[in-house]
Amino acid sequence: MTPTARLTLGLSLTGLLLAGPALASPCSDRIAKLDGRAKSEASESIAASTGSKTVAAHREGEGQTGTGGQTDKREAPPEKSAEAGKGGDQAQQARVALEEARTADGKGDAKGCEAAVTRAEKLLDAKP
Repeated sequence: MTPTARLTLGLSLTGLLLAGPALASPCSDRIAKLDGRAKSEASESIAASTGSKTVAAHREGEGQTGTGGQTDKREAPPEKSAEAGKGGDQAQQARVALEEARTADGKGDAKGCEAAVTRAEKLLDAKP
C-alpha cells in the first residue's frame, strides 16, 4: 500500500469516527429523552399495584394464612391500591411506541419515527 493510499484510508476512517455522533437523528434524541421517563413510570405503577405482595410475604413469614376477617392494617385500601397502579398500561404502550420509533429510525423512516415518538409522548402525558 502506498503512503498516499494509507493516508487516504486513515483520513476516511477518522472522518467516519468523527461523524458517528453526528449521525444521530433528531428522532433518536427524542427517543432517548422519553425512554427513561417511560421506564420510570412503568416501574412506579408496577410497584404501586403490587404493594400487597409485601404484606403476603410478611404473613407467610409469620405463618399467617389470613386475618380472621380483620382488615390488615399494613395493607392499603383496595381503592388506593387500584388508583396507584393507574397509568401503567399507558406507560407500557409508550414503551412499545418507542420501540417502534427505534425500528423506524434504524430503517431511516423519519416520518414513522416521529409519529411513534409523538404517540409515546401523548401516552405519557395523558393523565389516567
